[in-house]
Amino acid sequence: MKTAVAVQSSLLARVAYDGCRAILKVTLRDGSAYQYTGVPIETYRGLLQADSKGAYFNHCIRDLYPYELLRSKKPVTSG
Repeated sequence: MKTAVAVQSSLLARVAYDGCRAILKVTLRDGSAYQYTGVPIETYRGLLQADSKGAYFNHCIRDLYPYELLRSKKPVTSG
C-alpha cells in the first residue's frame, strides 16, 4: 500500500492505493477507514483529480466496489 495522501475534501481525509492489488484505502474526516477492492488505477487517479473528491467518491467508488470497514468512526466524548 502506498503512503496515504491527504486530500482537500469535507468528506475524505486521506487516500492510499495499492496498484498491484487494486486496493483503495479511504479514511474519512470522522476517523472511519474503509478498504475497497478491485478499484482500477484510473478510478484512483480520477479521485485525486476530481474538483469534488467527496462527490467523486460517492458516485464512482462507494457502493460500487466490495469494501471492508477497517476502523469505525472516532467516538464522541464529552467533557
